[in-house]
Amino acid sequence: MRLKDFELKRIDRYIIRQFLGTFVFSIVLMIAITVVFDVNEKLDYFLKPEVTVHEIVFDYYFNFIPYFISLFSPLFTFISVIFFTSSLANRSEIIAILSNGVSFRRLTRPYLISAFIIAGCNFALTGYIIPPASITRIDFQNKYIRNKKIDYASNIQLEVEPGVFAYFDSYRDGARMGYRFSLDHFEDKTLVSRLTASSIHYDSLYRWTIIDYVIRDFDGMLEHITTGTRRDTTLTFAPSDFLISENDCETMTMPQLAEHIRRQKRRGIGNIQLFEIEYHQRYATILSFFIMTLIGVSLSSRKIKGGMGLNIGIGIGLSFSYILFSKITSTFAINGYVSPMIAVWIPNIIYAAITVYLYRRAPN
Repeated sequence: MRLKDFELKRIDRYIIRQFLGTFVFSIVLMIAITVVFDVNEKLDYFLKPEVTVHEIVFDYYFNFIPYFISLFSPLFTFISVIFFTSSLANRSEIIAILSNGVSFRRLTRPYLISAFIIAGCNFALTGYIIPPASITRIDFQNKYIRNKKIDYASNIQLEVEPGVFAYFDSYRDGARMGYRFSLDHFEDKTLVSRLTASSIHYDSLYRWTIIDYVIRDFDGMLEHITTGTRRDTTLTFAPSDFLISENDCETMTMPQLAEHIRRQKRRGIGNIQLFEIEYHQRYATILSFFIMTLIGVSLSSRKIKGGMGLNIGIGIGLSFSYILFSKITSTFAINGYVSPMIAVWIPNIIYAAITVYLYRRAPN
């Protein structure tokens, strides 16, 4: 294959410009509509005396808009392809292109290039740029709108380090206090030391203060007991390791998500399905851009009687069914019925098969 075969022709630049232009226009239009409805819905919260205009604009909406764009980018991509390709087909431009010896496969090249650009930008946003911004947005929501932050947990057990296990009967984040705490140290599956305390207080940077404690050290049949009222110590875990809120996964970059999942698995903490779903979803979304693009161009490249309305209706139906199916499989993963990775990728696999079927039936 020669190098010039990869050069962009005038028709390629035209399609890419139309694709990206329609995509940006649809996003701007939808954002404007969404912000108006969101302001109307949250107006009572925004009118509180303690809420400032600066916080509404820069802490909430300045961070909400990129989050909204990344969340619905596959849908916007699909609608953009359906809309402008149907327009090309209705003006007989698709027929003219194909009748001049351009194959349908060659026609899809600029579509895939555009999808690659959008997918790359979206992955950069969701993986590295939006998570830090989401911290500010979620803090605003928790403070002024609806507090979803978890500040209490009970029956907590985790592995602090190999062979060392911690247990809380309960923990309250408001007071930074844990109650009925124990710390067991095993060597070769043999208990060599056990610390129990009536309560434990978290300071910062893994600094804890143990209150009213008893330490029992075992040496064969011998036992040595140490008691005390207060003792400062370092334990390599923090309340954030077990006080997991619904939105915490949105505030982590890809490296942070991978490290959090690895650390939580090693410590034996089981409620990490949301984090695994978020991690795999960010990768699966990349493929969804190409699936949505090829389905869109396969449906809308044929000129049909009645205009683009039917194409847009079918396209929107398919895209919403894809989103609904993704939510259903994610629910199964959260409830432990299926692996998070399988739950995330099943919709892509099924809709990839639909894509192949529609692509083969498209005009040649």
